[in-house]
Amino acid sequence: MTDGRRGLLLGVAAYGLWGGFPLYWPHLEPAGAIEILAHRVLWSVITMGLLIVLLRRTRQVRAIFAHRRTFVLLAVAAATITVNWATYIYGVNNGKVIETSLGYFINPLVTVLMGVLILGERLRPLQWAAMCVASGAVVVLTVDYGRLPWVALVLAFSFGTYGLAKKSANVGAVESLTVETTLIAPFAAAYVGWLMATGHSNFASHGAGHSLWLASAGIVTAVPLICFGAAAIRVSMVTLGLLQYLAPIIQFALGVLYFHEDMPPGRWVGFVLVWVALVIFTYEANAHRRRQLRLAALASAA
Repeated sequence: MTDGRRGLLLGVAAYGLWGGFPLYWPHLEPAGAIEILAHRVLWSVITMGLLIVLLRRTRQVRAIFAHRRTFVLLAVAAATITVNWATYIYGVNNGKVIETSLGYFINPLVTVLMGVLILGERLRPLQWAAMCVASGAVVVLTVDYGRLPWVALVLAFSFGTYGLAKKSANVGAVESLTVETTLIAPFAAAYVGWLMATGHSNFASHGAGHSLWLASAGIVTAVPLICFGAAAIRVSMVTLGLLQYLAPIIQFALGVLYFHEDMPPGRWVGFVLVWVALVIFTYEANAHRRRQLRLAALASAA
């Protein structure tokens, strides 16, 4: 098997697993979203710690804690991924799987918007068109829901901020997640400890099977991340960019076909507008990349 094909399969595995998360979180009930989040953090930090030791990357992790700018950026990443995870778990366990998929559909567009607002980047004409169509979609969905689709917007903006902080930190995926979960772990441990002390913990209250489901959250978090990290170094950014739509497509299909969530006509219109915006955005990004490659080739030949 070629390296490129192996990378493609690993990418499909990563986004396929992320897309299938709505099937996992309900198994952790009756634990609430915050308790599930706390266990996810605690078991993730244990899993990532073991990975760091096995991969012999303890020196890299210590270097992150010693570098102030990188540490601050990963602290921001830790805060935003905590919000993202909590919102996602809440959405899945409260009948909002379709809305969570919307959050990850619009995430690439939100990332572009953040580049304009925070980094001062300039949009090209077709990017403006995609943003206008996406804004129209949010308006349509707001009217349909009778409220802002806040779960989707929180997911999109928190993950966009997380990506921006991670990109600026420029640290390996395994090392960065280890630091992030280490920073959140004391709060998670305090919350789980409080639940146990007050008799409200669900960890050992529903049999060994339920406890194992909660404990598996660390592995569930780590496996797709490892697959993604392995894929990222083997496939092009274009391929990786297209693969990112696999997760929300799976989530959307699960919401409609498995969880049987409502999709009235207005909601379909909103989602179709989002998909049109993504088609415009993806086409423009690929076309711009081809133009840049041609210009680079001409410059090197001159």
